[in-house]
Amino acid sequence: MDLLQQIPPELIEELIRRAQEAYKNAYVPYSHYPVGAATLWESGRIIAGCNVENASYGLTICAERNSVFHAAYHGERRLRAVAVAVPTDVFPSPCGACRQVLREFSQDCLVILVNGKGQTKMTRLNTLLPDSFGPEFLG
Repeated sequence: MDLLQQIPPELIEELIRRAQEAYKNAYVPYSHYPVGAATLWESGRIIAGCNVENASYGLTICAERNSVFHAAYHGERRLRAVAVAVPTDVFPSPCGACRQVLREFSQDCLVILVNGKGQTKMTRLNTLLPDSFGPEFLG
Protein backbone atom coordinates (compact mmCIF):
# COMPACT_ATOMS: atom_id res chain seq x y z
CA MET A 1 0.00 0.00 0.00
CA ASP A 2 1.20 3.51 -0.80
CA LEU A 3 2.48 5.54 2.16
CA LEU A 4 -0.04 8.31 1.49
CA GLN A 5 -2.95 5.86 1.54
CA GLN A 6 -1.85 4.57 4.95
CA ILE A 7 -2.43 7.94 6.62
CA PRO A 8 -5.94 9.43 6.80
CA PRO A 9 -6.34 12.80 5.02
CA GLU A 10 -7.36 14.57 8.24
CA LEU A 11 -4.12 13.42 9.88
CA ILE A 12 -2.12 14.74 6.92
CA GLU A 13 -3.93 18.09 7.26
CA GLU A 14 -3.15 18.21 10.98
CA LEU A 15 0.51 17.41 10.33
CA ILE A 16 0.70 20.26 7.81
CA ARG A 17 -1.07 22.67 10.16
CA ARG A 18 1.32 21.84 13.01
CA ALA A 19 4.38 22.35 10.77
CA GLN A 20 3.01 25.72 9.64
CA GLU A 21 2.42 26.74 13.26
CA ALA A 22 5.92 25.64 14.23
CA TYR A 23 7.77 27.94 11.84
CA LYS A 24 6.17 30.91 13.59
CA ASN A 25 8.30 30.03 16.64
CA ALA A 26 11.57 29.67 14.74
CA TYR A 27 14.55 31.59 16.09
CA VAL A 28 16.28 32.79 12.92
CA PRO A 29 18.12 36.08 13.54
CA TYR A 30 20.83 35.24 10.96
CA SER A 31 19.19 33.56 7.97
CA HIS A 32 15.69 35.00 8.48
CA TYR A 33 14.48 31.67 7.03
CA PRO A 34 11.97 30.11 9.44
CA VAL A 35 11.19 26.42 9.04
CA GLY A 36 8.65 24.30 10.88
CA ALA A 37 8.41 20.54 10.96
CA ALA A 38 5.91 18.11 12.39
CA THR A 39 6.53 14.39 12.68
CA LEU A 40 3.88 11.67 12.89
CA TRP A 41 4.83 8.61 14.91
CA GLU A 42 3.49 5.06 14.97
CA SER A 43 1.77 5.86 18.29
CA GLY A 44 -0.30 8.52 16.50
CA ARG A 45 1.48 11.34 18.30
CA ILE A 46 2.44 14.44 16.31
CA ILE A 47 5.46 16.37 17.54
CA ALA A 48 6.48 19.71 16.05
CA GLY A 49 9.78 21.54 15.96
CA CYS A 50 11.30 24.67 14.46
CA ASN A 51 14.77 25.71 13.43
CA VAL A 52 16.86 27.45 16.08
CA GLU A 53 19.94 29.35 14.95
CA ASN A 54 23.05 30.20 16.94
CA ALA A 55 25.78 32.80 16.49
CA SER A 56 28.14 29.82 16.29
CA TYR A 57 26.46 28.58 13.10
CA GLY A 58 27.45 24.94 13.53
CA LEU A 59 25.29 24.78 16.65
CA THR A 60 22.13 25.64 14.72
CA ILE A 61 19.47 22.92 14.66
CA CYS A 62 17.02 22.37 11.83
CA ALA A 63 13.29 22.02 12.41
CA GLU A 64 13.21 18.35 11.37
CA ARG A 65 15.92 17.30 13.83
CA ASN A 66 14.39 19.44 16.56
CA SER A 67 11.10 17.57 16.10
CA VAL A 68 12.71 14.11 15.92
CA PHE A 69 14.93 14.64 18.96
CA HIS A 70 11.96 15.90 20.98
CA ALA A 71 9.99 12.83 19.91
CA ALA A 72 12.84 10.52 20.93
CA TYR A 73 12.81 12.15 24.36
CA HIS A 74 9.14 11.15 24.59
CA GLY A 75 9.96 7.54 23.69
CA GLU A 76 8.93 7.61 20.04
CA ARG A 77 10.90 5.26 17.80
CA ARG A 78 8.93 4.59 14.58
CA LEU A 79 8.38 7.52 12.24
CA ARG A 80 5.48 7.42 9.76
CA ALA A 81 5.55 10.89 8.19
CA VAL A 82 7.07 14.34 8.39
CA ALA A 83 5.76 17.68 7.15
CA VAL A 84 8.18 20.56 6.57
CA ALA A 85 6.75 24.05 6.09
CA VAL A 86 8.16 27.48 5.22
CA PRO A 87 6.52 30.87 4.62
CA THR A 88 8.28 31.40 1.26
CA ASP A 89 7.04 30.54 -2.23
CA VAL A 90 9.79 27.97 -2.80
CA PHE A 91 9.26 24.46 -1.41
CA PRO A 92 11.56 23.46 1.45
CA SER A 93 13.71 20.35 1.37
CA PRO A 94 15.35 18.60 4.34
CA CYS A 95 19.14 18.97 4.44
CA GLY A 96 21.35 15.90 4.28
CA ALA A 97 21.80 15.71 8.06
CA CYS A 98 18.03 15.83 8.59
CA ARG A 99 17.46 13.14 5.97
CA GLN A 100 19.87 10.85 7.79
CA VAL A 101 18.25 11.54 11.18
CA LEU A 102 14.81 10.80 9.71
CA ARG A 103 16.26 7.58 8.30
CA GLU A 104 17.34 6.53 11.79
CA PHE A 105 13.67 6.24 12.75
CA SER A 106 12.18 5.00 9.45
CA GLN A 107 13.43 2.98 6.50
CA ASP A 108 10.88 4.91 4.45
CA CYS A 109 8.29 7.50 5.40
CA LEU A 110 6.05 10.05 3.77
CA VAL A 111 7.65 13.51 3.40
CA ILE A 112 5.30 16.45 2.88
CA LEU A 113 6.82 19.74 1.76
CA VAL A 114 4.70 22.88 2.20
CA ASN A 115 5.40 26.36 0.83
CA GLY A 116 4.02 29.70 1.98
CA LYS A 117 1.12 29.51 -0.47
CA GLY A 118 -0.07 26.34 1.26
CA GLN A 119 0.86 24.22 -1.74
CA THR A 120 2.16 20.75 -0.98
CA LYS A 121 4.61 18.41 -2.61
CA MET A 122 4.69 14.82 -1.40
CA THR A 123 7.61 12.47 -1.68
CA ARG A 124 9.24 9.62 0.21
CA LEU A 125 12.34 9.48 2.34
CA ASN A 126 13.73 6.77 0.03
CA THR A 127 13.48 9.22 -2.86
CA LEU A 128 15.32 11.94 -0.92
CA LEU A 129 17.93 9.53 0.47
CA PRO A 130 18.35 6.55 -1.87
CA ASP A 131 20.59 3.62 -0.94
CA SER A 132 20.66 4.89 2.63
CA PHE A 133 22.59 3.61 5.63
CA GLY A 134 20.62 2.80 8.76
CA PRO A 135 20.76 1.05 12.12
CA GLU A 136 20.07 -2.38 10.62
CA PHE A 137 23.53 -2.29 9.00
CA LEU A 138 25.23 -2.21 12.39
CA GLY A 139 24.16 -5.72 13.40
